Amino acid sequence: MNNNKQKLELTWIGKNNPEYDIANIEPRILEESPELSNCANDPNTENMIIHGDNLLALKALLPEYEGKAKCIYIDPPYNTGNAFEFYDDSVEHSTWLSLMKPRLELLKIILSDDGFICCQIDDSEGAYLKVLLDEIFGRNNFINTFFIQVRYGNKTLAEDNDFQKLIEQCFIYAKDSKLAKANKDIEEYKTEKFEWQIIEKGPGELLELKGKKVELFRPGLYEIKKITPDLKGLKETWATGSLIKQKASSGEFLDKYLAPRKSVDGVGCLYKVYGIGEDGLGYRYMTGPKKTDATKGKFYSGIPLQRIEEIQNGNRSKEVPIANFYDLSGNFGNCRMEGGVGFRGGKKPEKLLEIILQHFSNNNDLVIDSFLGSGTTAAVAHKMGRKYIGIEMGEHAYTHCKVRLDKVIDGNDQGGISKAVDWKGGGAYKFYELAPSFIVKDEFGNPVIDGFYNDVKLIKAMCKLMSFTYQPSQTEYWKHGAGQGKNYLYITTQLLTCGMVQQIAAHLAEGESLIICPKNFETGADKIDGRITVKKIPQSVLKACHFGKKEYLLPIKETAMEEVDIKAAEENND
Repeated sequence: MNNNKQKLELTWIGKNNPEYDIANIEPRILEESPELSNCANDPNTENMIIHGDNLLALKALLPEYEGKAKCIYIDPPYNTGNAFEFYDDSVEHSTWLSLMKPRLELLKIILSDDGFICCQIDDSEGAYLKVLLDEIFGRNNFINTFFIQVRYGNKTLAEDNDFQKLIEQCFIYAKDSKLAKANKDIEEYKTEKFEWQIIEKGPGELLELKGKKVELFRPGLYEIKKITPDLKGLKETWATGSLIKQKASSGEFLDKYLAPRKSVDGVGCLYKVYGIGEDGLGYRYMTGPKKTDATKGKFYSGIPLQRIEEIQNGNRSKEVPIANFYDLSGNFGNCRMEGGVGFRGGKKPEKLLEIILQHFSNNNDLVIDSFLGSGTTAAVAHKMGRKYIGIEMGEHAYTHCKVRLDKVIDGNDQGGISKAVDWKGGGAYKFYELAPSFIVKDEFGNPVIDGFYNDVKLIKAMCKLMSFTYQPSQTEYWKHGAGQGKNYLYITTQLLTCGMVQQIAAHLAEGESLIICPKNFETGADKIDGRITVKKIPQSVLKACHFGKKEYLLPIKETAMEEVDIKAAEENND
């Protein structure tokens, strides 16, 4: 077998730089800031706003949120070129891709098996992003591209430009296209135009098929009568069950395929059919069984029973395919002050996120936006009854996201989609900060644990670094973290003595194993029991990841409506 078989992929300078390998990203812990949280309505809320670099924050969500997000929406920096004004072109695009790749890889881990990721971009990096998404999520999991008109022609851009960028794209991928199911649009129609009546035609009867030594039942028949307008072109035909099943599933007119006949194909039964074309919603109806059981004489109407109930109960709607073009130029033009927070460049209107969340999430699903900006995704998710996690690294986390969500909760935000969803206020969120790097250098250059980490914080951090889930036992003091199987983790700042290890070993149940991480341990403590492994901290985690990285920066997003102050940029680079 040739393991060097080529594959379709996008390559760039620095693609395999270990700095951006997600295995090397430090798994920080998240610390709630109670003074910034707004959870009086629900102290146990799962909604989160996280301030900090989004690559570190995404790693911090693991393993607790692996496979939990139903819908992810991101609006990453568009890389218009201005953000990399002083770099070689190859470095410009390569840097952007190197920063996007690990973020997308982590988002894929967090996405549920039946979930969707929606990535909005313009054509500055759109083609590169599409190929990168193909590589990470699989081209077979590409669902669709939404084309979104974001500006009016000849209004928002200078007239001396050669071209006007009016359209942006939103690439939509599933984690697994076989499992993911989008919510289609619902189309209503007027009841006075189509009125139907379902009439059961009577009990079934025995039939002896000519030339066959088997008795089959003809079912009781359903007849659909169109009351208004007058029923026209109703044909009473005969056809075999196999032909009915085959042609009905094709969604084409029955009378085109069910030619009048009184013969059978194979061992089929004759079914009386009323071919009525369509009901205005694209449904074609027929009578006759969906399946038969000749031995028990049970028959089921060829008309889906659910649709019969819908018609009888006055349901006048149907699902229709999801459109992939949306003219939201008016919404983009008027959204700068939505939520009561101004945001000149790159702000997305609530209407756009409403469309995204309607199609790719349901009530109480988890929605994630790791480029939260002004907080639009979180605000819309909040109003639509979704759970959410929003990540923003800049001061916008305080000045925009928090301020905006507070207005949503107290009901003062009546803009955006508030009136459409009848939003009156309520709900809650918790505000989190990324903890500092676990390992720092002391005055002599030696690696030591940052003073921030003590007691519970130290235990939480070590659980993440050792790939354990923080799960303190209520009965065993030495069970701080749970791993695979019956493997546990114990963290202590005390000197670990031989006696302590012997005492713990006596309480280990059959099949259980334990890793103990002390700052220091007594000679011989690591040799007492084969089920117990002793690893000194911080030495045991020095090679676990890259420590001391403050942030993995992406450039600030620019839009065509903004101008970059080149002179100021040059001064900042001096």
